[in-house]
Amino acid sequence: MESKKEQHNDSALRVNEGIPQPPAISEESVERFKHIRRPRLSVDEYVEGIRRGDRTILSRAITLVESNLAAHHALAQQIIQRCLPYSGNSFRIGITGVPGVGKSSFIETLGMHVVEKGHKLAVLAIDPSSERTKGSILGDKTRMENLSSHPYAFIRPSPSAGSLGGVARKTRETIYLCEAAGYDVVFVETVGVGQSETTVHSMVDFFLLLALAGAGDELQGIKRGIMEMADAIVITKVDGDNVERAMRAKAELQNALHFFPLAPSGWRPRVCTCSAHQRIGIHEIWQLIEEYHQHTVANGYFDQNRRLQAKFWIHQTLQEMINQSFYQHHEMVKLINQVEQEVLSGKITSFEAAQRLFARYSELITSKT
Repeated sequence: MESKKEQHNDSALRVNEGIPQPPAISEESVERFKHIRRPRLSVDEYVEGIRRGDRTILSRAITLVESNLAAHHALAQQIIQRCLPYSGNSFRIGITGVPGVGKSSFIETLGMHVVEKGHKLAVLAIDPSSERTKGSILGDKTRMENLSSHPYAFIRPSPSAGSLGGVARKTRETIYLCEAAGYDVVFVETVGVGQSETTVHSMVDFFLLLALAGAGDELQGIKRGIMEMADAIVITKVDGDNVERAMRAKAELQNALHFFPLAPSGWRPRVCTCSAHQRIGIHEIWQLIEEYHQHTVANGYFDQNRRLQAKFWIHQTLQEMINQSFYQHHEMVKLINQVEQEVLSGKITSFEAAQRLFARYSELITSKT
């Protein structure tokens, strides 16, 4: 049998020998990268960086807030405590809506309008985590290209990670840090219409609900409780053939809002329309938000609501601490696995299992005192 080399010589075609390709990743670079560590910052350095508006240091501080490591948690609490005197000076706006309503497009367009007016804007975009893998896409920065590159804007996507209603576990503490960094307007975007709205409503001053027109029943998918929380409803994507449907939806929603009791703020919610793509209606929406701000400051509701929210978060934080203490206790972890197996095998009921777990946890807590 002729060799391949001989075959090539007998053929009119000639195959040149290739050159060896270098590896796609340099092992030397990988090793060098492994040994590169950012210097650890002190509490003073974190606070000073946040106060001068250093977005890199602000991001690192938020990472500490979101971390589950005990050392990071302790450092984060010191930073937050030092930043508290400089917080509370922003207007906080919660934004929610069903998937596909165009939250990211709306936030970028409204956000650009806000920063062009000279405000500093922080966008806390809560990114949904997978229930199976607990992973999230964290793609809000790629969906808000113009806003993310603006020097007066700061966008921080955070995974919901299974916390209450899908809202990032430490969003409230993150708001404090952003305010200390000089951001006077804060947007908090939720995962979608559901339980998360209750949590977001408890940490913002103005609650904005985005809705779609032309998707069948205009009230479908919008729960009464969420509509009652809304200070304004905005119908999005009002352009092209959708304008007429949007006007009908606006009338229906406005009529529905009249049946709701007047909110404690004394504000009657309104319905607006907009096209984020064409920037139609954005100016009017921001005027409405400013009008609400002036109204609630004038009648005293703004400060009263902030105090009620602080009280609410005492109990929410306490509940979180109790949950962590219960589920992270080494003895409880073993017992939880044991009783779960007994429930699955039908030996005991779920209620009996819960009673056993609670009784044992009570004993452990009592023995420490």
